[in-house]
Amino acid sequence: MFEGGWLGRLLGGRRQSLRLAAVARDHVEGDRQIGEALGKGVLFHDGERYSLKGLDFAALDLAKPIHRHLHGFAWLRDLAAASGREQGARLGEAVIRRWLAQHGGEPDAAWAPDLMGERLLFWMAYAPYILSSRDENYRAALLNAMARAARHLGEHADKVAPGLPRITAWSGMTAACLCMEGDLPRVARAEAGLMRALAQGQHEDGGLISRRPWEQAQLVDRLGLVRAAYFAAKQTLPDALEDAAGAALAALHGVRMGDGGLASWQGGHPGDPQQLNALVEGCGMRARPLRKPRGWGYHRLSALGTVVQLDGAAPPTPPHAAAAHSSALAIELCDGEQRLVMSCGGPADRPDRLPPPLVAGLRGSDAHSGLVLDGANATQLDEDGAPKKGLPEVDVERREDDHFSRLTATHDGYLKRYGLIHERKLALANDGKEVRGEDNLAPEGRRLRRKTLPFLLRFHLSPDVEVIPTADGQGALLRPKAAPPWQFRCTGGSLSLDQSLVIGPGARPINSTQLVIASEAGKEGATVNWQFRRSS
Repeated sequence: MFEGGWLGRLLGGRRQSLRLAAVARDHVEGDRQIGEALGKGVLFHDGERYSLKGLDFAALDLAKPIHRHLHGFAWLRDLAAASGREQGARLGEAVIRRWLAQHGGEPDAAWAPDLMGERLLFWMAYAPYILSSRDENYRAALLNAMARAARHLGEHADKVAPGLPRITAWSGMTAACLCMEGDLPRVARAEAGLMRALAQGQHEDGGLISRRPWEQAQLVDRLGLVRAAYFAAKQTLPDALEDAAGAALAALHGVRMGDGGLASWQGGHPGDPQQLNALVEGCGMRARPLRKPRGWGYHRLSALGTVVQLDGAAPPTPPHAAAAHSSALAIELCDGEQRLVMSCGGPADRPDRLPPPLVAGLRGSDAHSGLVLDGANATQLDEDGAPKKGLPEVDVERREDDHFSRLTATHDGYLKRYGLIHERKLALANDGKEVRGEDNLAPEGRRLRRKTLPFLLRFHLSPDVEVIPTADGQGALLRPKAAPPWQFRCTGGSLSLDQSLVIGPGARPINSTQLVIASEAGKEGATVNWQFRRSS
């Protein structure tokens, strides 16, 4: 009754003999609670709820993230975490039937290359949950849709935006060609498209050109599913693809903090550490954190659980990122699982959850733990957040000695406007108990337009860090909830406390505190020294 005439339309009046030759195995553990809710007819995603009762794909809006998530079928991972094949297949197949009835015919908006690529990745990995039916007409209709989708991607994958969307599209085609019977001859074309998309969207060091940590996690997920398809099809994984996947994981490790979540770079937030742990443990790859990045730009110092990250690259530009954050030489710091210093962050892929003025404000240099000269951003941004011409040049040098790991970084974002170069020196003690910093503003090329220029150093603190200023006005005691106390000291400026906020998981604003050092740069420039030291 439900199928009616749609199966006939999809099959063109004849039964297809297509079948899967292999099933990719996804080792990433889904969310059991979300899977259990799915079994009860409710989809949860990113804090939102959608009832599957009376599901009608014609009524879904692809602009809504939870509707797009339903279209992408990544939720099959959660379903599999909570139910066996027989139980899960009842729901999986019911949703597929409705999808086919609405979108299985001529390509429409639901066939957007990046969305179709994601869909095929999860269809290939969870075929037992959508192809267990004894209804041969249904199976033939779905397999026919899979084959048509792969052909569609071969023609349209390069038309989607470069970076993660294009990589996802080619990843889906590659997995489908590997897993579908008779499609192996087309794998070479899919491989070539995927490698081309990676070359266009990924730096040589493994990080995405968008420089967005949350997208980097998705990249690792996509490439992990592609690798699984190669292994399932018993085909040789190209060395270049294996290298790109391993480098992507190393870059992701490089922006994780001690609690397993992400640093809040380029408008992101910490995300869900449990989901990230599941991804890293189940992706099938192993890599050490990237310590000496190039284009990815996030430099990392670590010692006995203390981690310092520094943003050592210019922000991304369109088309890889429509909006950028001015965070040159900003830092983040954690002691084990306890975050101490953060960037304010941003809503990641959910800007709809924050007021537009706040989203815009979070892009500025003063929303990061760095230096702000004369109230100006280190990278000039237009009203929409796109970097203006003349991106800052950022240089970083690293060295080690018997006592410290050191970074010396400079950027010239203030040079043309103010005649000053910003240099930041960082040193992390080998016992992890001390972080030293020195910020220099040095004149270069011409005289300052004004006799003195005010500047601020900001350190945005984690919301669960209590701050007690010292009586001399040059320091503060930091009392985090999950780590020993840390002492902060500075010279070369006056210290004050101010209100701040950071964006937490789910794009949720959380009130916090910031340390602010105020000083001035004269014709000889200026130097400010500061130190974080663990009390025990």
